[in-house]
Amino acid sequence: MPELSEQEQIRRQSLQEIRNMGINPYPAAKYSVTANAADTLAHFDEKPEAYQGVCYAGRIMSRRIMGKASFGELMDSSGRVQIYVNRDELCPGENKDLYNLFFKRLLDIGDIIGVVGDVFRTQVGEITVKVKELTLLAKTVRPLPVVKEKDGVLYDAFSDPEQRYRQRYLDLIVNPSVRDVFIKRSKIITVIRELLDSRGYYEVETPVLQPIHGGAAARPFVTHHNTLDTELYLRIANELYLKRLIVGGFDGVYEFSKDFRNEGMDRFHNPEFTQIELYVAYMDYFWMMDLVEEMIEKVAISLHGSTQVQVGENLIDFKRPWKRFTMFGSIEHFTGIDVSRMDEDQLVETCKKLHIDTDKSMGKGKLIDSLFGECCESNLIQPTFIMDYPVEMSPLAKKHRSVEGLVERFECICNGKEICNAYSELNDPIDQRERFEEQMLLAKRGDQEAMALDEDFLRAMEFGMPPTSGLGIGIDRLAMIMTNSPSIQDVILFPQMRPEKGTVKTEK
Repeated sequence: MPELSEQEQIRRQSLQEIRNMGINPYPAAKYSVTANAADTLAHFDEKPEAYQGVCYAGRIMSRRIMGKASFGELMDSSGRVQIYVNRDELCPGENKDLYNLFFKRLLDIGDIIGVVGDVFRTQVGEITVKVKELTLLAKTVRPLPVVKEKDGVLYDAFSDPEQRYRQRYLDLIVNPSVRDVFIKRSKIITVIRELLDSRGYYEVETPVLQPIHGGAAARPFVTHHNTLDTELYLRIANELYLKRLIVGGFDGVYEFSKDFRNEGMDRFHNPEFTQIELYVAYMDYFWMMDLVEEMIEKVAISLHGSTQVQVGENLIDFKRPWKRFTMFGSIEHFTGIDVSRMDEDQLVETCKKLHIDTDKSMGKGKLIDSLFGECCESNLIQPTFIMDYPVEMSPLAKKHRSVEGLVERFECICNGKEICNAYSELNDPIDQRERFEEQMLLAKRGDQEAMALDEDFLRAMEFGMPPTSGLGIGIDRLAMIMTNSPSIQDVILFPQMRPEKGTVKTEK
């Protein structure tokens, strides 16, 4: 056990005193809560008689003992409510246990208690619970960080980002606004799920451990299955499995999936992330653009009551319709250079002129993607569809119906970052095999993100896949925008981090 601080030692002494009194500091019995802080503060004045003899449970967040009386704050999952404890009412007669527990400070800030009492307004008008019964539900043995005040300004005692991400449980206690971010994130998923369910599409599950990594251009995590004695990959996408279900006869399927990419980490990337992928038979990418507009507009209204969302200094409006640019058109618009007919060597020279780094593993697709990423993406603040990508960038998308060398693909760029990617899906198995083979050539050149050739997926396509439109939305990126969060780590409850020294032990 690590060495204890002075405060931790004091709390453990209090814990032992409580046990010596015959009080179980971690009781197993059910505790029936009948009210919460937010509901009480919002509705007490409408019907005060409904808040008599009610039961609350939560953490003690402050306490002021003044002789026979004490005021404090109780925090539950909905917020905080003031409590009032009178010694004579709580500890009548010879009952000294509760007196010692509360008024001799055996309870500490952060301890979880249950109280039964009557709600009233104090002389200064604050809604307060007059405690008649008190039960210790969980004793804390570590002190919470204390928020300090100086010159009327509150200073967060738990503001270091690394500490907050490592100890999210403590972050949620000390910084209640963090909980609101994750409640909104949950609501985003609920709104999308309800919309897709209303269309008759089915939520399904596909494998996380896959024998072949596919469905996206990314570097995978590799693991080993002992019983099968084979290498497996954590999925980078679930696209190829969902398309198999379209082959099998489903008209519309979707999955909220955890995907994993063994790549760099920054404020827009985490190696483990959440996305929704949707595939609908007999539809194309124009139809999918309309659905995305409807879906994200609905999310904004559900969370904010408006299509407008403040993100940093930008007021973003998700009201339909959104602006649309072609990939080549956007590059020309922001650079003044038409790259649509350039070969690989010309693209390399163009990148050099624009001070964009390249390497020998980069084919035409990667070069064009770099041009767009460096010169265009950050300029697209309002939601914008970038459509009609070069075929080299999109091994799984259907060839454009009217323009040679392009595919029917779009991405939505918002606040300078991609939040979704969609295609008219390639359903020609001969063309798909050729695209996979081109990816294999890129892999030989050193492209670690090139796709692998999936023979079973090709076999499925050879049985016939109907015209299909597919979509992937990054839930983390969307949550960043909808909650005005500057980093992806702010919208992931437990982001990936380098292990703390001494916290991870392995057998050798």
